[in-house]
Amino acid sequence: MANVKLSATELELVTNADFILTKNTIITKVYDLFGQLNVQYSAIIQQGNALPVEVLKASSKISRGENYEGLPWVMLDNPRCFGTTDVFAIRTMFWWGNFCSITLHLKGKYKELLHVEALQANANGWFVCTNTDEWQHHFRQNNYQPLSIVQTQTLQQLPFIKLAKKIPLNEWDNIEIFCKGTFGEIMEMIALAT
Repeated sequence: MANVKLSATELELVTNADFILTKNTIITKVYDLFGQLNVQYSAIIQQGNALPVEVLKASSKISRGENYEGLPWVMLDNPRCFGTTDVFAIRTMFWWGNFCSITLHLKGKYKELLHVEALQANANGWFVCTNTDEWQHHFRQNNYQPLSIVQTQTLQQLPFIKLAKKIPLNEWDNIEIFCKGTFGEIMEMIALAT
């Protein structure tokens, strides 16, 4: 039988139930926050009619997991319309130990809802996904680049557009304001393009 030893740090954690209980409490608070954001996002969507009808039909969804690159996460998709060739989603993500982000994900016919040239005029704080895997969410250089340094021609050639902003978790008290404000910016981008 294999002799599996625990390090001193691992032994300390495995004997400390408070760590997991605290983690569960935090995830519950993130769920509560995302529930509140979902209501606020829906109100913003109702104020403007810039979204395609089929995008508005799908209900929003909050999901969670334990293993995005080994760490827990929570996601809110509102609105969400995921097809094999066409995607329109605004995703808010909490990623343990990293950040909270909000991403506009457009593919297929929905990619045409944005005017790329207009995007770069409002590039402040925005990142664009330059990876070929549209389901990666980290902000390392091989996935996201600052929008301000990406060429218009490069953006036009991407098979999908993912625009994102993030806020560090140590700014927890500002996350709700950040998410609501960024969601509003996204809705303005869509309205300007239609």
